[in-house]
Amino acid sequence: MDKLISADGQPQYGLFDGTPGLVNHRDFDFRSPMGRRLGALAKWRRFHQFQYFGLISDQLIGGCALADLSLVGVGFVYLFHPASGRMIERQFKLPLGMGTRFSQAPDDGVCELRQGRNLLRLENSPKPKEKRLLVQLDDGTRIDARFSEDEPAFQPMSLCTPAAVNGWVYARKVAGVACQGEVHCELGEFDLQAIGAFAHHDWSAGYMRPETFWNWACLSGEAQGRRVGLNLSCGVNETSFTENCFWIDGELIKVDCVRFAFDRDRPLEEWRITSADGQVALRFVGTGLHKERLNLGFIASNFKQIFGRFDGVLRPHGRPALEINGLWGFVEDQYVKW
Repeated sequence: MDKLISADGQPQYGLFDGTPGLVNHRDFDFRSPMGRRLGALAKWRRFHQFQYFGLISDQLIGGCALADLSLVGVGFVYLFHPASGRMIERQFKLPLGMGTRFSQAPDDGVCELRQGRNLLRLENSPKPKEKRLLVQLDDGTRIDARFSEDEPAFQPMSLCTPAAVNGWVYARKVAGVACQGEVHCELGEFDLQAIGAFAHHDWSAGYMRPETFWNWACLSGEAQGRRVGLNLSCGVNETSFTENCFWIDGELIKVDCVRFAFDRDRPLEEWRITSADGQVALRFVGTGLHKERLNLGFIASNFKQIFGRFDGVLRPHGRPALEINGLWGFVEDQYVKW
């Protein structure tokens, strides 16, 4: 698929075997809920895009996100050292996205944020199919991490779903891939391949619900000698299709709708995550979290990303169950108005 938006101005919906070459949102026939055709200003204001790169290992946990919310460009990065409990985190907010750039090609392009001597950069390369995270901060922190989807072969989750009465969301998800690179920071120096790090990646964009929420869960690592990744969500990307899945040795296994049971006031305590089809039964307990709150009236966010360990079982239909014992991963509790 060369472009997500067809010649008639409508997105192509469904689960895709491949990745659209271009998320050409400006060609979308965007209309009000009452059917009035909307112009370039409304298209700019309502289109949102974000990208996330996560690192997981027993020795280092990390996450970096970039978001284009039209009125503001947002970025964050954090690193957590499980052995010491120490954490580095930075947040950036740039009015009207000044100092940012975002490619609309999920497999080919650069998204980045620059502020002073700080750089957050996510690179997507088609040949070889590789994702790279580059972070340089004014305190000397440097992250250079990358993973390949070619060797061994990996099947990403790629889908587009309707959103509200007049929007849509495209998402491409990856988890359970080995990560290479280096991290240099006050927590220490880390060779990501040597410490057995895994990565996950999210590229999402579209005309999302003006007010929404989601819960999300992701893990990456090894279980019973198999490479395993997990991507589950509730509250978004659930109209006609869902993004819920897990991977075993790079093979995507689809999952039905999921339920997140947790105490919103105590996010580090136990979460129970189960799927309607019985393929997922997991328990998560948090170790730490990154959180942000923003309330400007016209735009608001209450965001918690918690990192910790998963236990439980994955039961792919027709195959032996896979026990999950203490694998590191993430969950999110997010409210947003944009």
